Amino acid sequence: MHIISQKKLRDYWHKHPETEFEIRRWYLFARKANWQTSIDVKRVFSSANFLQNNRVVFNLSGNKLRLVVKMIYEKQRIYIRFMGSHTEYDLISAESV
Repeated sequence: MHIISQKKLRDYWHKHPETEFEIRRWYLFARKANWQTSIDVKRVFSSANFLQNNRVVFNLSGNKLRLVVKMIYEKQRIYIRFMGSHTEYDLISAESV
């Protein structure tokens, strides 16, 4: 999958260095993935939640972090929409970010 853009991930782990390992681990795995449907994602990330507008919420670091992406399966693209703590996630509308 082509991930657009890693900058939001890097910016987050620079502010919170303790999150770098988990975020990088997700990134490296997703980059090599060939997800065609949400079922493919769910096989690997069973805790992923699927929302309207092609949004997927990944729970990272034991559910301490939330990553919201927009998936375009047919183009093999993942757009990073939000990276933050569980508390920060509660303040956004994941379907519209």
